[in-house]
Amino acid sequence: MVVLATKCYVAGEARERALDGMESLVADALGDLTVEAEVGVREDEFVAVTVTGDDAPVARNLLREQWGTVTDHFDDGETYTGTLASWDDDQFVLDAGTEIEVDTDGLGLGVGTARQIRDRFGLVQHLPLSFVYDADGDHELADETRDRLYDWTRGDGRVNVNSATRAEVRAAVNRAGHARDIVTVERLGLLEQSVVCRPETDPPGLLAAVGDRLPAELKCVVP
Repeated sequence: MVVLATKCYVAGEARERALDGMESLVADALGDLTVEAEVGVREDEFVAVTVTGDDAPVARNLLREQWGTVTDHFDDGETYTGTLASWDDDQFVLDAGTEIEVDTDGLGLGVGTARQIRDRFGLVQHLPLSFVYDADGDHELADETRDRLYDWTRGDGRVNVNSATRAEVRAAVNRAGHARDIVTVERLGLLEQSVVCRPETDPPGLLAAVGDRLPAELKCVVP
């Protein structure tokens, strides 16, 4: 079994749609490999995939590369993935199967409190973030995560969303009449998406237009 570093935290029909989508994503990722994959959710809401068959080791590695994995063993200096669980002025708390506290200095994302940094980079709850584990507790965000977030602020703006699949976000944008105002909807996690704006699109305006159509947290990235 591979425990992926993405969560399914919605309920009812939304949960069924999310898991149906996850099964499709896993099937696409594994392609023509000789495996069978069963998708489930652990009690802590992380998605788990049980893989059997001749190509199972290859399949597990593909899933690890695409989604990151949750583990119960951490090595000093190695990079892992957790999801943004909570925050305050002093730190981010990531859920990586265990709580990982990353203080403001460890974020490496410029000036301001951790809460202000979250707002500036448009980070929604449950967003997967990679970090470098430190045995003494001085964890830091990984360079790949920092680079990705800085790239967001150099682009044309984004609206980040949680609690919705990529298809649901696309449908909300279409229903709001803003299909031509975006470039794409980028998948960040199973239920975390990033709507990439066109140069002439105002991210706060787009948020206001689609916000009522999504039962979700939405955060802007304004370049």
